[in-house]
Amino acid sequence: MNLLNNHRYALMTGIVLALIIAVALAGWPLSVSGPSLARWFHIVAGVFWIGLLYYFNVAQTPALADAAADKGGPGGAGITKYVAPRALFWFRWGAVATWLTGAWYLTRSSNFVNALTLGHGGHEQYGFVIGVGAWLGTIMLFNVWVLIWPNQKKILGIVPATDEEKAKARKTAGMASRINFVLSIPMLLCMASAFHGLPF
Repeated sequence: MNLLNNHRYALMTGIVLALIIAVALAGWPLSVSGPSLARWFHIVAGVFWIGLLYYFNVAQTPALADAAADKGGPGGAGITKYVAPRALFWFRWGAVATWLTGAWYLTRSSNFVNALTLGHGGHEQYGFVIGVGAWLGTIMLFNVWVLIWPNQKKILGIVPATDEEKAKARKTAGMASRINFVLSIPMLLCMASAFHGLPF
């Protein structure tokens, strides 16, 4: 069996390969009690989530608009029937995994309260910067589960909706997704610069 023929097997293979490299570099046993493993899972989950967010905003949504405008073309039915439901599955659960692994990381590094209170729980500068990123991520998670996914279910026909409800759902889901797209940029700035300093 070729592990690269199935995306789930390829994902698991990548995780196993990363663990083998970690053991080779750090020795055995790996420390699972510290924040490093949590940080790594947080980064992998975040790449899934934010990568799909960017795909939706810069590739799929404009492509569907072009497909709708092209009266002689094939339309967007293939995307909405086959691509969007699968991408939304990984998108929404990537959001949950990113948030949970971020909370795990902050807890393991004794910074959960520090981030939650924007630095008032200890190391002020770090807590403020990572806290802003964490709060932006929390707002984005809320948007995924409360605004984007329920409305996408109407758009994709997973739940019954009238044409008017679908039109309203498109606006709500689209605006929430675009807000997340905008918020992701300062969120990533805060996440990356909490340890290394802001770039200005």
